[in-house]
Amino acid sequence: MKFGEETVRLSQGAILAHSVDLSGDGRLRKGVVLGARELEKLEAAGHETVVVARLEPGDLGEDPAAAQIAAALVPDAQAAGLVIGAAARGRVNIHAACAGVLQLDVARLHAANLVDPMITLATLPAFQRVSAGMLVATVKIIAYGVAAEPVHQVASILHDAMVVAPVKMRHATLIQTRLSPRDDVLALKGEAAVAARLQALGITLTASVRCDHRVEAIAGEMSRAEGELVLVLTASATSDPNDVAPAALRAAGGEVTRFGMPVDPGNLLFLGQLAGRDVIGLPGCVRAPALNGADWVLERVVCGLAPTDDDIAAMGVGGLLKESPQRGYPREA
Repeated sequence: MKFGEETVRLSQGAILAHSVDLSGDGRLRKGVVLGARELEKLEAAGHETVVVARLEPGDLGEDPAAAQIAAALVPDAQAAGLVIGAAARGRVNIHAACAGVLQLDVARLHAANLVDPMITLATLPAFQRVSAGMLVATVKIIAYGVAAEPVHQVASILHDAMVVAPVKMRHATLIQTRLSPRDDVLALKGEAAVAARLQALGITLTASVRCDHRVEAIAGEMSRAEGELVLVLTASATSDPNDVAPAALRAAGGEVTRFGMPVDPGNLLFLGQLAGRDVIGLPGCVRAPALNGADWVLERVVCGLAPTDDDIAAMGVGGLLKESPQRGYPREA
């Protein structure tokens, strides 16, 4: 692509690089292809030169280039849970069509952004929770045109590299424990916070029960729970794999598959299975609306992407979440 200043009378067919004031007759917006009518307006306004871009053989305009890359990134929008917007000014925006988490092939996205600095793709982070209509990615061609070969290369790299994993569960059960009557107030707070988190994912908290903080009581409620997902929030923090709530899961015939995570707040979380259903032992920080490690786990689990040990270990980088002055034990005294 050629870029530079040209005389107005010789600039027909070029792309106007910068908006130009027409001295009382409006403005010519950047990006317009200059035709005879535009040249007349420029000359009438006293302009002798303009800065323009010209595509050369083998170049693609900004809109066709952006559209080609977006189409490769999301070849089947309906299946991917995404909506591809129209190309405009070298940009194509991509939105989520449903609630879920964003799955990305991060290595391929990185490789694509290395091909040509004029070709860019920006996305939300991998596994970000999304809702219908949320902007999740944007393809932007920085210049007014770019060579076709790197566009084809980027399109090949990015083929089918982004999807929204939709929420698969529709209802959940919450079990909370009590050690004293005052824990009922704490339980109301916990129920409201958990219900709000589930609602954001399109999931209904169909049952919320309370029981004594004993292995037998919790195990009984777990066995009776009817939700597709079982959530356990104890009055006293679960501080060991053999503490009351994990022990209750095993007593009910289930298994604990993970205890603890390198995200703060949110360390004291456990994962398990009971009769084919996921069980999440929630840390006490879920009673507050602030982001914590349980959010990252919950969002993946309800989308059928239960995190592995490797997944949870990887959460440690970026897992030191915002410190809250309300927390009783700040990390730095």
